[in-house]
Amino acid sequence: MRIDLNADVGEGTSTAATASGGGDAAIMRSITSANVACGFHAGDPGVMRATVALAREHGVAVGAHPGFPDLEGFGRRELQFSPRDVEDFLVYQIGALAAIAAAQGVRLQHVKPHGALFNMAVRDRELADAIARAASVIDRELILFGLPGSALVEAGGRAGLRTAQEGFADRAYQADGTLVPRSQAGAVIHDPAVVERRAVRMVLEGTIDAIDGNRVRVALDTLCVHGDTPGAAELAARTRRALAEAGVDVKAFGAR
Repeated sequence: MRIDLNADVGEGTSTAATASGGGDAAIMRSITSANVACGFHAGDPGVMRATVALAREHGVAVGAHPGFPDLEGFGRRELQFSPRDVEDFLVYQIGALAAIAAAQGVRLQHVKPHGALFNMAVRDRELADAIARAASVIDRELILFGLPGSALVEAGGRAGLRTAQEGFADRAYQADGTLVPRSQAGAVIHDPAVVERRAVRMVLEGTIDAIDGNRVRVALDTLCVHGDTPGAAELAARTRRALAEAGVDVKAFGAR
């Protein structure tokens, strides 16, 4: 059994903090893939460069984490753009990170949309297709991360991209397999012991209990621990240790 462990990183604005052993540096010790913010919902060119350098130092695969142009709302507000506009600002973001990474001898492994963009693409086929087109324009070898059974995963297949089905150990699920909105109580799970148990069960059994008690099937390739969750570094470390103790090989999705 094998799983990729990813986290959203590079979402600060201080290059010094990113590079000097802050939250991102600590979380890099435990994850295998890093989703690097591309400046539209968080981050900036200096932070992107420093975060890629951290990932390279720790042997962590690098992916783009593009979002809506929404610094004020941290990319978690559902905004309305045409598919053409979405494709354009994703090409801009993914291309920028690809260039910053290439300057350090790093090639992007994947693309994972951020926040509201990710959640809206679960059901919106046109939006999902725009995201997949943007990724394929930059590099047809990129892997597209998406929720299992989502329109985004289907769009990646239509675009000729490899896809990875993603689960969330620290987020509550609804009965239909989608994530509970952050506006609802209990949407984010903070107890490390609970997150550990959920992670192991999701990987080994392919199931998770929804917030209403229903059992949801989740066939996963990659598992996320959010980098902005309080105590994220400890959460990632404990999750990786629990997976390893359960006999799971934790390795980047794109690794041979």
